[in-house]
Amino acid sequence: MEPLRTGDPSRIGRYRLLRRLGAGGMGVVFLARAPGGAIAAVKTVRSSYADGTGFRDRFHREVEAARQVRSRWVVPLLDADADAETPWLATSYVPGPSLAEAVDAFGPLPLASVRVLGGRLAEALEAVHAAGLVHRDVKPGNILLAPDGPRLIDFGIARASEATALTSSGVIVGSPGFLSPEQARARGGEIGPPSDVFSLGCVLAFAATGVRPFGDGAAAGMLLRTVYDEPDPTAIPDALAPVLRACLHKDPPGRPTLARLREVLGEGTEAGSAERSDWLPAPVTRLVNDRAAAVLAIGAIEPTQVSAPSSTADMADTASPSPEAATPTSVTAARPTSRAVGRRRFLLLGSTAGVLAAGGGAWWWSTRPASGKAAGSGTGRPRPELVVAFHGDLTGARRDTGNTQLEAARLAVERINAGSDHPFRLKLRTYDDGGVPERAAELAARLAKDADVLAVLGPTTDACFLASEVAYTKAVMPVVSVSVRADTQTTPISNNLFRCHAALSVTDGLFATPVVSYLGNHVDARRAFLVDDRAQGDFAWTLCKQTELALRQGGRESTVTSVAAGEIDHASLAAAVLSARADAVVFTGDADRAAGLASALSSARFTGTRMATERAFAPRFLTAAGAAATGWVFATSFTDPTARPAARAFTKAYRARYGTDPGWYAAEAHDAVMFLARACAKDGSALTERGAIARRMPEITYEGITRTVRFEQGYGYNHDAMFLFRAADGAFRYLGQYQEAAVS
Repeated sequence: MEPLRTGDPSRIGRYRLLRRLGAGGMGVVFLARAPGGAIAAVKTVRSSYADGTGFRDRFHREVEAARQVRSRWVVPLLDADADAETPWLATSYVPGPSLAEAVDAFGPLPLASVRVLGGRLAEALEAVHAAGLVHRDVKPGNILLAPDGPRLIDFGIARASEATALTSSGVIVGSPGFLSPEQARARGGEIGPPSDVFSLGCVLAFAATGVRPFGDGAAAGMLLRTVYDEPDPTAIPDALAPVLRACLHKDPPGRPTLARLREVLGEGTEAGSAERSDWLPAPVTRLVNDRAAAVLAIGAIEPTQVSAPSSTADMADTASPSPEAATPTSVTAARPTSRAVGRRRFLLLGSTAGVLAAGGGAWWWSTRPASGKAAGSGTGRPRPELVVAFHGDLTGARRDTGNTQLEAARLAVERINAGSDHPFRLKLRTYDDGGVPERAAELAARLAKDADVLAVLGPTTDACFLASEVAYTKAVMPVVSVSVRADTQTTPISNNLFRCHAALSVTDGLFATPVVSYLGNHVDARRAFLVDDRAQGDFAWTLCKQTELALRQGGRESTVTSVAAGEIDHASLAAAVLSARADAVVFTGDADRAAGLASALSSARFTGTRMATERAFAPRFLTAAGAAATGWVFATSFTDPTARPAARAFTKAYRARYGTDPGWYAAEAHDAVMFLARACAKDGSALTERGAIARRMPEITYEGITRTVRFEQGYGYNHDAMFLFRAADGAFRYLGQYQEAAVS
């Protein structure tokens, strides 16, 4: 960064510098305080630009135009000095996260939130255009979220629409993926208000789905798709399809006006929604409030002074005044006074990871690096960022499992980014397949083409994984799944697949192992009654046949009885158990059918061992069976982190963040991310190529909080990761890993 050449180095104009927020090709942005105590974002302009012919005149005109923008939803210009040796301008500071950060951290916004977002941004752009400006860089990173609505920021490249010197052809201004076709063609003279409408359509599609309408990857590819291709259907929610497709019309005259856009987005919303303060989802609102509180509590931080030069020419031209861009190595500050919030804590509160981790308990903070040292680098250099895609069912039948995995994955990513054990930072992008295989296949194809994505966590279900495997395999995409139990070794491309897929859940075919172990080693059952529930297909048949064979080899008897997929006569089935003089029953069906059998066995006064699998492991089994549920034992592929000593810290952090105990597969998802992170490094360096990460996965061992993750030839990963629970007192009691389970 260029040093300021005159005046007090801790001040710019009348603003006292507090910290550096970010930098771009045009200049540097600082957090600052005005004499009256207000917090502001101050942007300076590099002398290499300021000394250019005509720049100061253009800067004057732009500042005067920006002063005319009057909108509640536009961050106002507070002050500026185009004649200073280092020109600068100051705007109000908004402590909330950007839309990009919120979607990345919490997933797409609800439809109602998107409607409010779009209406208020349209109003903001109307004010911009009324002042004779075109923003030209409307993107998620330039939209900050506040409790009462969004704020449009960054007029660093906004230009008067008639100023040909500032809109000359041949120069692309904007952010690929959110700019208009006329911007992509570098046709400066054609860029007017409809260009901002196109960009706003891209922003709303991203906010609603988490997907860019014209894909990700290399800028050249995004520009070509913007000019020639239709938007990705998965980026266009059905409820907003007509208006968004109109916004994304290739021809500027074909796009709606901002007034019409506001009208359409307001249709069907409840009265008074424009004044609502609950327009954001609760997790985002909490983050906004936490940041606002952090800013208010800054206290008497001593002045920040500009220090050594640093090169920022490779950074984006429009550094958004948001705290996550902070690079503290470029500024120095005295120790804060005792009444002030510590500088380090404020820096942490300025990012999503910092704010959310603050409630995560001592475990979270114990992973943070020593003060004054760049995390994980050992050299003071920032760590590279590796992109991992979370691909799961967040809205379909398995949404509880998918969202639990996502929540735990976010905690793990924050732990990695806050610590010093990894030579990189992770960025988690979220993608929802809704549990629909066709959508999963489309997602996989798109992610496979996205060069930024180096690995995938997920999918949630077997069907979605099987629909995705070809695309991921052909792309040599490292995939770490948490709840997939499909036997991938038997798929047509298994020879390739197993090189890049780490399944942390056991396959269905292995569930006979804990059943046989429990019957033979814990209760010494001599005559087992095995129920093949045809509603469960091959899983039930395989489990019964393998259990029967193993028991026979152990000198024990067993009887296999099949029940149809339709209605079960539970009383007759219980009578058959008594007639067979069985001392153990193994049922392969779901929770509802298992509850019926439990009640029937209780009525028949059967007192032997009763077992089922995780297919019946659900609260509704306890509710439906009542007292008859007591004593049933379940084999699962997931643990209970609340009862597992190694997972206590994780459980504490999860409770602090989400206000509830971690659900099934939560701790496993944490281990999946930590395992993947281990695979993304070798010899202290980050691996930035998919094939290298895929090759690394079978080479490493990770001692996790749920299991030891390692690859064994012929077995895959975690073939013994199965656990036992027992129903007691209306709840499921965790017994432990099946070989070590406490069954007293």
